[in-house]
Amino acid sequence: MEIVLFQPEIPPNTGNVARLCAGLGLRLNLIEPLGFKLDDRHLRRAGLDYWPLVDLKTWPDWPAFRAAWRGGRLWGTSARTGELYTSAKFSENDALVFGPETRGLPPEISGRLDALLRAPLRPGIRSLNLATCVGLITGEALRQTGHWG
Repeated sequence: MEIVLFQPEIPPNTGNVARLCAGLGLRLNLIEPLGFKLDDRHLRRAGLDYWPLVDLKTWPDWPAFRAAWRGGRLWGTSARTGELYTSAKFSENDALVFGPETRGLPPEISGRLDALLRAPLRPGIRSLNLATCVGLITGEALRQTGHWG
């Protein structure tokens, strides 16, 4: 299982996701351009002292990542469209793709993924925090694939 953040914008969110990836042993793929520098203090602080344990790969753009991807399905995420993440059938070679905090995945990316997933939201709620959404969906994917052992 891999995590892909497409053009993330908010350093503490990415730092929290990096910390999650370090703790779970998952690769974190960052697709540029990023809304911050990798030495941003807010990014580093959110990731605490786990940065040496993060399997981090940065990509100059989506086409470079896509051309190199040799894993399983690419599951996109959306705040409003797609099947509930609890209905998906994940495999250990899949990747979860999350869009930028303020825009989500653009149609040219989301339309070319294997499927779109969403978390259930109450009426009037626009979206979940990126790091929260990553944790929620990743937890279910890892539960299904037996990652917890």
